[in-house]
Amino acid sequence: MTSRYDILFYDGSCPLCAREIRTLRKLQSGKLLFADIHEEMAITDQLPSREQLLRRLHLASRTGEWVTGLHANVRAWSHTRFGWLFKPLLWPVIYPVARRVYVFWADKRYDRKYACAMDNKGGVPTENLTCPLNWPAWAKTMYPSNSA
Repeated sequence: MTSRYDILFYDGSCPLCAREIRTLRKLQSGKLLFADIHEEMAITDQLPSREQLLRRLHLASRTGEWVTGLHANVRAWSHTRFGWLFKPLLWPVIYPVARRVYVFWADKRYDRKYACAMDNKGGVPTENLTCPLNWPAWAKTMYPSNSA
């Protein structure tokens, strides 16, 4: 996949996530698109699984590279005039701590919000998710199914 834009996949039902996305939408330079993973979207081989998208922030770069977690957050903010404030999170001295904080928060958020999609055997995702997880229609054209 190559595009003129980076695409940030986010959890629109997470209040903190939605607030950050609203801010990013206002401040970004126009080269960043947003995909709420709860809107209707076709799952293809080119997209990570819904669980992966819900567990960590994902950004599909315009070159087709996937950036996740803290790196995705820093990359998204690099589309704003405040991007320089986030770059230190990737410095070698700061990154290990920042990454642990991000992973801890992301895991806790996922466990709290999506326990309804887990079975009772150690938190394994079930085939039939009870949480609403649909994909936006525009993504079906951007990520056509390989089985068509």
